[in-house]
Amino acid sequence: MAAVHARRIEAPIDSLTVRAFVVPTEQQPFESDGTLKWSSTTMVLVQARACGVTGTGYTYADKAALEIVDNILREQVVGGDAFDVAAITGACTAKIRNNGRSGVTAMAVSAVDVALWDLKARLLDLPLCSLLGRARKTVPVYGSGGFTSYDRAQLCGQLEQWVRDMEIPRVKMKVGSAPKEDPERVAAARNAIGEHAALFVDANGAYSVKEALALAQAFASQGVTWFEEPVYHNDLQGNAAVAAAAPPGMDVSNGEYGYAPYEFKQILDARAADVLQADVTRCGGVTGFLAADALCEAYNIPLSSHCAPYLTLHVAAAAKQLRHIEYFHDHVRIEKLFFDGADDPVKGALVPDLTRPGTGLEFKEADASRYER
Repeated sequence: MAAVHARRIEAPIDSLTVRAFVVPTEQQPFESDGTLKWSSTTMVLVQARACGVTGTGYTYADKAALEIVDNILREQVVGGDAFDVAAITGACTAKIRNNGRSGVTAMAVSAVDVALWDLKARLLDLPLCSLLGRARKTVPVYGSGGFTSYDRAQLCGQLEQWVRDMEIPRVKMKVGSAPKEDPERVAAARNAIGEHAALFVDANGAYSVKEALALAQAFASQGVTWFEEPVYHNDLQGNAAVAAAAPPGMDVSNGEYGYAPYEFKQILDARAADVLQADVTRCGGVTGFLAADALCEAYNIPLSSHCAPYLTLHVAAAAKQLRHIEYFHDHVRIEKLFFDGADDPVKGALVPDLTRPGTGLEFKEADASRYER
């Protein structure tokens, strides 16, 4: 038999560009959830280039993430081989040690990691999900918004549009800023979407444990099947107490503020979530998201992605334990504005475009540039 020799491929990274864009919220002066108000969203965009090909990643973080990429991570990336993503991401993670492993530093690393995976896939002229290995052809989404700053008409109109016009059979609303009003708001939402669509609520850690347990019963009467961060996300004992006592059929979710695999393991060990969440723009990018998926497989629980739906799509398609993607209103709006390839869901699911390499997203310079800061 003739010997088969693998062809050696090298692709030295010759440049790394990082930029920040600030997009005002659709509703002014602010939007809000159970514990926070915001008037704009900042995207930090990272682009790595090798052999004339550009890979793109981003995170939704303070502009401080730009400084971390520019001043700390750049030297770990430029000159590295674009095919050695694990080595470069590992070097970036090691470099941020004295600045803290979590928070904005992890978000900076996440943006770099996604850019590297996108670059690698584009160099091979492959869709990222094909490079990673698909676990599914389509990825279910849930419409996410329903901000506490919305009046009842806005709340119901948005949820109804997702269910009736876009055929998304699951939607999520924010609760927690006015707990006494939440049962009525949830009842109004149920009435708007009908009895068959799934209804989720997200408290963003606004409730106490006993408050969350009482409200879980009220929400269950409206068929709520998902209770996200009922208490502060790092109160693992409190989240575990709610998860243990929640009505049958109601999942408690947690993990959107997981920045490293050991943080996800802590959530799972504490039984503080029935469904683990991971955010590709926070958890270490594609590399970190797949680590979270592996933990979910080991613990035999589902995984759901948090925010950044179009950046997440391809790795979500490769994740074995994935249940769905969060189709978050603010990020959908920004990603459609900034990128070609951000196509609408089809019958409640996003479909990776296998004719496009990498993440399938193409940055629209002309449309984004006016938001650069």
